[in-house]
Amino acid sequence: MSSTPTPAEATATHSHGHKASTVTLAIGAVGVVFGDIGTSPLYAFRETFASHHGVPGILPDAQHIHGVLSLVFWSMMMVVTVKYVLTIMRADNRGEGGSLALLALIKRTSDKSGWTAPLVLLGVFATALFYGDSMITPAISVLSATEGLQYIVPGFKPWIVPTAVAILFGLFAIQSRGTDRVGKLFGPIMLTYFVMLATLGVMHLSANPAIILETINPMNALRFFVTDGFTAFIALGSVVLAVTGAEALYADMGHFGRKPIGLSWLTFVFPALMLNYMGQGALILSQSSPEAAAALIRDPFFLMIPDVVRLPVIILALLATIIASQAVISGAFSLTQQAIQLGFIPRMEIRHTSAAAAGQIYIPVINWALMVMVILLVLFFQSSSNLAAAYGIAVTGAMFIDTLLLAAVLFALWRWPVWKALPLVIAFLIVDVAYFGANLIKVPQGGWVPLLIGFFIFTLLTTWSKGRELMRASMTEGSLPIEIFAKSAQNSATRVPGTSVFMASTNTGVPSALLHNIKHNKVLHERVLILTVAVQGMPYVDETERYECKNLGNGFYRVTINCGFLEETDVPKLLGTLTLCDGTFDMMHTSFFLSRQTLLASAKPGMAIWREKLFAWMLRNAASAMEFFRLPTNRVVELGSQVEI
Repeated sequence: MSSTPTPAEATATHSHGHKASTVTLAIGAVGVVFGDIGTSPLYAFRETFASHHGVPGILPDAQHIHGVLSLVFWSMMMVVTVKYVLTIMRADNRGEGGSLALLALIKRTSDKSGWTAPLVLLGVFATALFYGDSMITPAISVLSATEGLQYIVPGFKPWIVPTAVAILFGLFAIQSRGTDRVGKLFGPIMLTYFVMLATLGVMHLSANPAIILETINPMNALRFFVTDGFTAFIALGSVVLAVTGAEALYADMGHFGRKPIGLSWLTFVFPALMLNYMGQGALILSQSSPEAAAALIRDPFFLMIPDVVRLPVIILALLATIIASQAVISGAFSLTQQAIQLGFIPRMEIRHTSAAAAGQIYIPVINWALMVMVILLVLFFQSSSNLAAAYGIAVTGAMFIDTLLLAAVLFALWRWPVWKALPLVIAFLIVDVAYFGANLIKVPQGGWVPLLIGFFIFTLLTTWSKGRELMRASMTEGSLPIEIFAKSAQNSATRVPGTSVFMASTNTGVPSALLHNIKHNKVLHERVLILTVAVQGMPYVDETERYECKNLGNGFYRVTINCGFLEETDVPKLLGTLTLCDGTFDMMHTSFFLSRQTLLASAKPGMAIWREKLFAWMLRNAASAMEFFRLPTNRVVELGSQVEI
């Protein structure tokens, strides 16, 4: 692991210079990291026994209850504990996790290897699937909790969908205010929520404690498959709902660190979840007749709540689902920022909602697009049971891709011997393929929704990345070397006082804005900077590696500012600390020149015409470089040009 402090370590440092304890970070992680997986008991156990795809539901008898609980337990052990907590979370990119961070780590370490190209596509597709998951998670979580209100308000059923839509609209409407104040409430609420899950489970387990041994016995899971065959395989598509959110542990690792998240999971969250699942099973087994068991299995979580505390418990569950949704929305903002910096998404307006925490951001376009899609999902599917058919395929697809990326890390980066790495990878792949295959059966009933969303976003991401590559190649093809240009420009332009900064997307050739300025204005400032902001494949760049400056003579300098993919690209602020180019920078005497390209789709070999037109549309709607680089509006000059790719 790098000696550079991780974001978790940086934010955990108190004013006295001491780092926050692992326990303190572990408590904070409960409020942010485990919201998605923590709300799974509201619907996961119920959906396992429901009928799917024309196949009758599993009977809620002792054999099937024990089999399903054993599957849930060993799924959490294999997927969450062994795969993510103990293995994948060790593959951090300077403290950061997630598919894009892992992908950047692989690219940076093995950039010259041809085998990284398919891994890049897989990582991008995992990113696209995450956006599908970030739409379904708020919909199913809030809708499932809202459905619980029908047990305390007679006649509430027709109001479930309108209430869920109102809650979701309010949740997205407050995103622009930031999550700092609301985030402080996350920890205590989620701690209380998990304690409630465990308490409810223990209340019902006390009448049947033997179910604990039946749950941890893997033979019950195997017996389930032997006796039920294909029906058990279909049920696996619902069992996976119990581990949705596992990838959030890895994605949020940079905020809290690997050890605090692992501590929270192993000592608190995992036991609380399993106690609740086993309590739901014990409740069903306590019924005296199959009819009574069948009546309870339709909603065991809400029906296991005693009448005296039903109202506060359901309200607490509703708050937990809102927090889970908030965490996914914030994750979408963070992932978008990373994708922008890594060149997979056009520049967008990014607002920082906290002066103290750089990671707290708000992206209006993403926020409102997510809101529209989430509300449409609620209106289309109408119930959490219907949404469960769409849920899972995006998560299992992302988990499968994480395993493939992990294999690349084990073999190529960590260089584990085959005898050590291969059995682990094969075990993970067997589990992932089983879950993904079980969820593929859901495609006709709603699983097509996240797949359609994923393929659409994947097309956008790859089109933008390929288009930028072609456009850069077109602009630099045959361009004049900057050293020759600097000498010739000295005699063809009048020099005026001040500094001009010409923003360039690459550190080769001459920016088109500089060529147009010479051609039309025939004026150059005394000091000319050709500035490139280079985003590296790491979350944060050490200050000693921040700047590269080359003196080209005649007052010309080529400057590269290196930034991590989680850092702000505030150019005036960054120039304020640069002293390598003949003195400091006074913004009142500095002018910024930007190139604005208009893309012309052509028959040149590169991309299909429809993709070129799509790229041109994305280019037109991207945020301006002035906003993205936070340039002072009264110091910017834009010069346009047309480019064919």
